[in-house]
Amino acid sequence: MPTLVNYSGDDEFYSGGSFCSADLGLMLSLGHADVYCPPRKRARISGPFVVKDRSKDPSLEILPDECLFEILRRLPGGRERGAAACVSKRWLTVLSSVRNSEIFRSKSYNNLNDAIMISKDEDLEVECDGYLTRCVEGKKATDVRLAAIAVGTSTRGGLGKLSIRGSNSVRGITNVGLSAIAHGCPSLRVLSLWNVPSIGDEGLLEVARECHSLEKLDLSHCRSISNKGLVAIAENCPSLTSLTIESCPKIGNEGLQAIGRCCTKLQCLTIKDCPLVGDQGVASLLSSGASMLSKVKLHGLNITDFSLAVIGHYGKLITNLNLCSLRNVSQKGFWVMGNAQGLQSLVSLTITLCQGATDVGLEAVGKGCPNLKHMCIRKCCFVSDGGLVAFAKEAGSLESLILEECNRITQVGILNAVSNCRKLKSLSLVKCMGIKDLALQTSMLSPCESLRSLSIRSCPGFGSTSLAMVGKLCPKLHQLDLSGLCGITDAGLLPLLENCEGLVKVNLSDCLNLTDQVVLSLATRHGETLELLNLDGCRKVTDASLVAIADYCPLLNDLDVSKCAITDSGVAALSRGVQVNLQVLSLSGCSMVSNKSVPSLKKLGENLLGLNLQHCSVSCSSVELLVEDLWRCDILS
Repeated sequence: MPTLVNYSGDDEFYSGGSFCSADLGLMLSLGHADVYCPPRKRARISGPFVVKDRSKDPSLEILPDECLFEILRRLPGGRERGAAACVSKRWLTVLSSVRNSEIFRSKSYNNLNDAIMISKDEDLEVECDGYLTRCVEGKKATDVRLAAIAVGTSTRGGLGKLSIRGSNSVRGITNVGLSAIAHGCPSLRVLSLWNVPSIGDEGLLEVARECHSLEKLDLSHCRSISNKGLVAIAENCPSLTSLTIESCPKIGNEGLQAIGRCCTKLQCLTIKDCPLVGDQGVASLLSSGASMLSKVKLHGLNITDFSLAVIGHYGKLITNLNLCSLRNVSQKGFWVMGNAQGLQSLVSLTITLCQGATDVGLEAVGKGCPNLKHMCIRKCCFVSDGGLVAFAKEAGSLESLILEECNRITQVGILNAVSNCRKLKSLSLVKCMGIKDLALQTSMLSPCESLRSLSIRSCPGFGSTSLAMVGKLCPKLHQLDLSGLCGITDAGLLPLLENCEGLVKVNLSDCLNLTDQVVLSLATRHGETLELLNLDGCRKVTDASLVAIADYCPLLNDLDVSKCAITDSGVAALSRGVQVNLQVLSLSGCSMVSNKSVPSLKKLGENLLGLNLQHCSVSCSSVELLVEDLWRCDILS
């Protein structure tokens, strides 16, 4: 045994031959036994073997977690800690429980290895402001993954931004994983938790204890987090500037009151679909004398007119306000909010699905918000022409107006509003069913010289007559979107095209009754400025339109003629044109475009970045040739 222990080289091993000595062979021969004994075969020994018990080997695994903790926290750098974390899940768990402040750092230790690790870590991104960021989602969202992230980044100050989206259905993220992040990433500034039901107050408490630099917190569909966790954040994270709470049924007024009391730097607030949030919580956030709130979104809450009165009185710094689905707010609430004269800084206002938004309230808002530039009204069924016109007269700074599914508004209100808004630059109408194609007297209305963008989408009552009247009032349009207006014809659109100058972007998709005459007028009058043209679904548009585009539109970079009556001749004409800037071309659904167009497409493809040939008659082999030749271009087929 001493010889085996003291073995120092190969020369001491048995070199060969039989383990049976010569004397033993003699003894066997004397017994007259015919025994075959190969010269190099080892003899079998019937004696018992002594098997060493490996469980008694010295090992760190026999140490309790407390001792292992003390050992692992003394590892000098990130490389060593990362190697130790790979030993076992237990070691990883212990390492992840070590707070950043508890890591033993020798003054003589060189941090070069950590710098090398940063450059080789492909999973982490460095944002422009310098801190590490990570997004974990779906099946990858587990406690083990978070622990590994915490350990791997702890010696570099930890993550600055973490987003967790969803969770593994079997081994989902819990408070343990979030606690590991809190311990290893004390400099965490941004935390987003989306749809992680297993994380509760305990995990958020650890974040509050360790991450005092937290600036942005986003909690969405976190049903286990309550006021307790939010209060802890408020009391320990005074630098909080942005808070989003969505579909968190256990968070209510108490948590928001703590935020209003402690987080005086809060600037952005979003609260959506939280049934326990009421007037007390919202009022406490806004009525604080030190409130810095500038962006507020309240969606689906059980608040009343009182909250809107508080907003109108105390919201002196609010620039963006979004109110959606506030069923308990009446006309009085909007009237008081406007007349309180506190929203002097308001620039953007969005009102969606609020029955309390009426003509009276809308006029009051126009009076009380002198700097309002962007107004969006969606699904407010009680807003009519009278309120819209009164609002337009009061809102002298208005630049953008969006009306969606406001079915009491007609073309009378729209034309008068446009005429009264001297600074209006953009008008968008979407699914306003109250508009009827009636001839009205517009001679008394003043043109809107400032309007640059007009979008009228999916308004079936808006026809050629209405379009011609709008064209007279909007001579300086640069962008025109009439997608989905099946009722307009060449006769309605031509006056607008003739009255405007310098159109840049035009979308006429699914305008089924438009013909080549419109495209010819558009090309000849606006070809020098036109950059985007969408004719998707205009079935009466033929090759003649492509000929006009080829001759008159040198700046065009995006052309969509999907489902038009385009043939190989049209593509050939386009390739002979002046479109040196054409980068995107869509021929989807043009069944008369065949392999004959391949040479023309190759010529066009010298500058193309995107080409759509889906549902064309171009063969697969021809498409493969195009892919080889046009290697810079993304081709859909």
